[in-house]
Amino acid sequence: MAWLTRFLTAVAFLAIGVVFSPETFGSKSDGQHSQLLLSSLKLAHLLCFSTAWGVALWVTFIGGIIMFKNLPRHQFGNLQSKMFPAYFSMVGVCCAVAVGSFGYLHPWKTSGSTEKYQLGFLLAAFAFNLSNLVIFTPMTIEMMKQRHKIEREVNIGEEVGWTKNQEVAKKNPKLAAMNKKFGMIHGLSSLANIFSFGSLALHSWYLAGKLNL
Repeated sequence: MAWLTRFLTAVAFLAIGVVFSPETFGSKSDGQHSQLLLSSLKLAHLLCFSTAWGVALWVTFIGGIIMFKNLPRHQFGNLQSKMFPAYFSMVGVCCAVAVGSFGYLHPWKTSGSTEKYQLGFLLAAFAFNLSNLVIFTPMTIEMMKQRHKIEREVNIGEEVGWTKNQEVAKKNPKLAAMNKKFGMIHGLSSLANIFSFGSLALHSWYLAGKLNL
C-alpha cells in the first residue's frame, strides 16, 4: 500500500495548491471559466464526494457490523487489517479531489463564509482519513497482531461475534495490558473515522441546499 500513500500525498499537495493559489492552475477571479471546465469540476466534486460518503457509510455502519456478526473474530480482524488501508486511501483520495475541485470553483479570497466553512469540512474529512491511514491504522494492526498471538496461546479468538477476551483477561495480566493499549489506539482510529464521516455529512447538507429538484 506504499504507492497508495505516495499517490494520496501527491493528490493532497495538488489540492492544497488549488485551494490557496487557484490562479496557478488557471482559475480566474472574474469567473471567466469555460462551461466544459466548470461542468467537469462539478462532476469530479460530486462523484468523489458521493463515493467517499457512500464508502464511509457502508464500512462504518453496515459492512463492518455484518462481518463482525458472521466471521470468527481473528478472521474478521485479519480481513479488516487488509481492508482499512484501502478504505482510508480511497476515501482520502476522494476527499482530496473534492477539496481541489471545490477550492478551484470557490477561490478562498473571493468566497463567502459558507463556502469557506464547507472547504474546512472537506479538509477536516481529508485530514482525519490521512491520520488514520498513516498513524492509527498501522498502530492498530500491529496491536491486533500482538493481541491475536496472546489469545491463541489461551485458545480464544475463533469464536464468532462477542469475544471471550474480557473473561480471560481477568486472569491474564498480559492480555489485559494488551487490551488496554489496543482499545486506546482503536478508539482513536474510530473517533477519527466518525469525525471524518461527520464532516462529510455536513457537506452533504450544503449540497442538498444547492439542488433544484
